[in-house]
Amino acid sequence: MPTSCDSLFEQALERYRNGAEASALLPDFEAITSQAPRQASGWICLAWLQLLTGDGEDALRSARTGVRLSPQDPQARINLALALLATGAAGVRDQIQVVQRILSMAPDLGTELRESIEDGLKRRPDWKELIKVKTWLDL
Repeated sequence: MPTSCDSLFEQALERYRNGAEASALLPDFEAITSQAPRQASGWICLAWLQLLTGDGEDALRSARTGVRLSPQDPQARINLALALLATGAAGVRDQIQVVQRILSMAPDLGTELRESIEDGLKRRPDWKELIKVKTWLDL
């Protein structure tokens, strides 16, 4: 039986897929991470939304938590790379290299990442950091 947090997560994710603005979804994902602080997917989504809204500092904190909870998740690593770029922090290359290694072992994840990147560029066409990451990963 799903918990209320799982239900909120699914509802918020569905709203995102249906085109809801990132800023409108931030409170939902903040509540999700507050209710379930060890759920990596909540932190990964929160970081992505914070990046979409241009909040690099908060995104950096959320992305670091997402990577700590799920170190093999390539989206978590991409979010961290984007947040590092947005804030001018070091460590971008390390994150990109980890994603490249993950993709070399599980190339099927490339399709999912490509879709995520394309979605990000539709929602924020001038996203310089995402354009760089897309180029580096050749996606």
